[in-house]
Amino acid sequence: MLDQQKRFYGRIGLILLFVAALSAFFALGGNEWLSLEVIKENRDRLIAFTERHYLLMLFASASLYIASTAFSIPGGAILSLTMGLLFGRWVGTLVTVIASTLGALLAFLAARFVFADLARTKLSQPPLAEKIVKGFEGDAFRYLLFLRLVPFFPFWLVNLAPAVTNISTRTYFLATAIGVIPGSFVYVNLGQALSEISDIKDVWSPEVMLSLTLLGLLVVLPALFRKAHTGPE
Repeated sequence: MLDQQKRFYGRIGLILLFVAALSAFFALGGNEWLSLEVIKENRDRLIAFTERHYLLMLFASASLYIASTAFSIPGGAILSLTMGLLFGRWVGTLVTVIASTLGALLAFLAARFVFADLARTKLSQPPLAEKIVKGFEGDAFRYLLFLRLVPFFPFWLVNLAPAVTNISTRTYFLATAIGVIPGSFVYVNLGQALSEISDIKDVWSPEVMLSLTLLGLLVVLPALFRKAHTGPE
């Protein structure tokens, strides 16, 4: 009985934290700060501050990225571009991959253990979400890796959908960590030329979209061929 009460109050506390974080973000105008125009206007200031306080900015940027991903706050693309602007191609990609993976893991755990009922309700309604959830009935690792690689699926949806399936936390973490690398590199690499980007949609050229889609297909094709060869059980 005592354990059930602890879990109940723990869930309530996490829900209140979630609501408070989102409320604070929008109340403080966070949605306005996480925009391409604001980052471009403050480009020189951000670079100068990072040069003077490199480790502080590294930690702060990673923490902000983790929080925005965990709370499903829009702005991941802007943050990835900013990582490239401030830390360069390689360090920026490394921080982005680590931060986005940890943030996605927190969102997954929250959806599975705190907002499980709400997540099931929400994910059972949109046709796309329902199809994504059903896909985990096969090779969960390959399927999640495919969803992470192909840029057509919303990142927040791919974070939450596995929570209502039987995928293990370890599989989710590994597939996410590997799957976000190509997309993160694309954003971070272009972040070094931020002044030339007028719209966030400019990042995804047809060539980049095709390349990542083909990479995702290479992941799932072996499983599809194996299933076709063996036939239904």
